[in-house]
Amino acid sequence: MTETLKANKTTKKDYFKWAKSYNALREENTEKYKWLNLALLILYPVFITFMAEINQFKKVTAFGKFLVERPSVILFDVTAAGIIFILLLAAFRKGWVAAAIQSFVFMALSITELFKYGTNGNHLILSDMKLIRSAKSLKSFAYIRITPALIIYCAIVVAVVLLIFHFNPVLPHHVPFKRATAGIVCAILCTGMIIVPSFYNPVYKLFKLDTTAATNAFLLNEKFDNNSFLAFLVETASESYSNRLSVPENYGAELVDNITDDVQVANAAGFKDGIQPNVIVIMSESYADFRVFDELGIDDKYYEGFDKARSEGYAGTAITPTYASYTVRSEFELLFGLPVRGINAPNMPQRVLAEREQPALAQYYKSWGYKTAYVHPFLGSFYSRNRIYDQFGFDEMIFHDDIDNVTDFTVPVEHYGTYVDDKTVYDQLYDLVKTTDEPIYIHTTTMQNHQPYDQGEDPDDELGNYLQWIQHSNEGLTVFLDELKQLDEPTLVFFVGDHFPSMRGETSVYNQLDLNGSNCSILYEQEYFIWDNYGADYSCVPENPVSFFYMPYVLIDIIGAPHDEFIEKMNGFMETVPVYSVDYNDGTPDNEELDVLTYDRVIGDVYSPCPIPSEAFESHKGAQE
Repeated sequence: MTETLKANKTTKKDYFKWAKSYNALREENTEKYKWLNLALLILYPVFITFMAEINQFKKVTAFGKFLVERPSVILFDVTAAGIIFILLLAAFRKGWVAAAIQSFVFMALSITELFKYGTNGNHLILSDMKLIRSAKSLKSFAYIRITPALIIYCAIVVAVVLLIFHFNPVLPHHVPFKRATAGIVCAILCTGMIIVPSFYNPVYKLFKLDTTAATNAFLLNEKFDNNSFLAFLVETASESYSNRLSVPENYGAELVDNITDDVQVANAAGFKDGIQPNVIVIMSESYADFRVFDELGIDDKYYEGFDKARSEGYAGTAITPTYASYTVRSEFELLFGLPVRGINAPNMPQRVLAEREQPALAQYYKSWGYKTAYVHPFLGSFYSRNRIYDQFGFDEMIFHDDIDNVTDFTVPVEHYGTYVDDKTVYDQLYDLVKTTDEPIYIHTTTMQNHQPYDQGEDPDDELGNYLQWIQHSNEGLTVFLDELKQLDEPTLVFFVGDHFPSMRGETSVYNQLDLNGSNCSILYEQEYFIWDNYGADYSCVPENPVSFFYMPYVLIDIIGAPHDEFIEKMNGFMETVPVYSVDYNDGTPDNEELDVLTYDRVIGDVYSPCPIPSEAFESHKGAQE
């Protein structure tokens, strides 16, 4: 034992002796190789820019082709990287520290972009980093492949940082004023590049960056092709900041009253014949009808259950506010009956809502004597649903956490592929209806059909595997509706997919169909059905396509629920502005009244008529003032 302790002490002593000797050598290198160190500092921004870009291009030859075709963009990237590097040098003085930090950030972003595009065909924007808190749940979505090329690129970056560490370039101690000045100037340049249009617009023009407004996901991807990784991140950050939400001009009670005062309430009394049916809204994750593309030759067998329900009820088309991802945009429109465009179409609208009780549709149903429930067979923490949706008027929220093995489901939970089987969700919905004495309003966002689609006979046949999932979902749907037919409770079901599914980048079916920013509108058209078991009247359902956010008012009209001035106003908009979505049609002009009402209800002071007593918003109003 004593000999072991002596050996350990000797080893530690030898290590400290070696470390001290090596640090002395590094300090000598600082002075001995001044010109080499200067060259390392000057060339580093070029190096890290090239490595970050090569990594997401995957091949050096592909990056070389872009460099030849768009040299001004790469020059912009190098310039931006140089400014950031100088800022880090000013802050930390040691070259290896600045290089290590910048290397980690640039390569982490580059790898994230590589995996994100490879997973869902959409490129990384800085606002996506808000999802970092949900990293553990994102692991189930992503196709993460550690390739030899990725390992080599990362190893090269680490080797260069170690080289800089060895030669140890260090800014002199005696120039703190110059360091501070350089740091402040670089910080101003970095900030101005994001938030000052009069600064960044001429800069982007000088370096020939693509600044085209990207009003849909395909246009955004085309912008990436023109700007590549680093310039794309910076330019889209500027665009996002310039489009940030602001308080509407002259916002206040008078402005809102002027919007809603001119309507005549058609039905303020109550439900027709005193019937209050259960209302079930099923937003099916990634559910889409690929038969709209004739060239794919999709067999009808995959959609038999869906077709049967449409033939028994009402079939229509709704315009979703999103494509391939950001389910919460579709969910927002169905939960609130408001357009995401009204709050500048954020990717994650739930993150901009005021921290207070929200006048979501569930609040209306509660005021009419309904029980209300939200069902989602996934983590409640994802998108912070369990915290935020608690303010929407739901009496009960039911989640399922596979990661921590915790569930709120009251029925046996089965899986199909990666996620909870849609049949389990339908069983839960049926159980809620059966066990609730009052009529019930339920919103469910399913999970079964979410990517990845690499489970099946051919892991690379994403579409084939996806259609297998869709067929299974439809089989469960048929059983569910047959059960409701036997139930002696009037029930109305609205079923729609939130968006077309996410699929891999270069190899996706969307690329095979040659879809682009000018011909992709069909991907925002979602087929839906409304179904009932009691003989509902569908004469009020619009025949033409309408935006998602109008569908809650269609359901209200079908069941004959009471109207207030707000509901009546939204019905009026459904006739005059049936589609309000820049993703689907960027030619539709802004509608000030829709925008004001959206802001008022989810962020502002809720001056518009709503089912929640005005006292609930008093504390928020005081905070706003």
